[in-house]
Amino acid sequence: MDRHFDEELKILKEKLISMSSIAEEMIQKSTTALKDRNTALIADVFEKEKDVNMLQIEVDDIALKLIALHQPAASDLRFIISAIKINSDLERIGDLAINIAQCAQDLLKEAPLKPLIDIPRMADIAQKMVKDAIDAFVNKNSVLARDVCMRDDSVDDLNDQIFRELLTYMMQDSKNINRAIELILVARHLERIADHATNIGEDVYYIVEGKDIRHHVEDSQ
Repeated sequence: MDRHFDEELKILKEKLISMSSIAEEMIQKSTTALKDRNTALIADVFEKEKDVNMLQIEVDDIALKLIALHQPAASDLRFIISAIKINSDLERIGDLAINIAQCAQDLLKEAPLKPLIDIPRMADIAQKMVKDAIDAFVNKNSVLARDVCMRDDSVDDLNDQIFRELLTYMMQDSKNINRAIELILVARHLERIADHATNIGEDVYYIVEGKDIRHHVEDSQ
């Protein structure tokens, strides 16, 4: 029974890694589609949504069966419950990447409002946060988990900066409003992706260290 439990736990981890990899790809392709004005990449993002949704169902199924059939001890139970929460975060990240692709689809129907610099920077940071958060989970690395949480401020700062800049464009010319709002939404979706990566980092820190660092990540240093 123990060997079967370990095998199922390994499968659970592998599926979360796969789910994270797809979500990272969706972030990258949706923002690159916007930056490079590439409609083919938008179609790729939409195609990946079903893969994320399928994996979400599979992960929940495995996790609930592990709890029901094996009644795991405290540390394993915390790990499995965190896997369920992380699964939900990754599914939401996939949804947010779809939202970005939809914004890109609308924006590509019009001329570019401005060169995109900060949005691709936000996307790079958020995508790396997702990857590192899952790596921290798989390897039970609390140092990396805390580092992911610390990076959230950089994304928040970029989001504020983008909002202020685009607000200026809207005030200059009412014809800019629709495109500016779409770009503000893209930045907001990226900010929410970073929030979900931070959630994962906080869960990992709790699994490994037994401490809740929500709202006071700086105190964990």
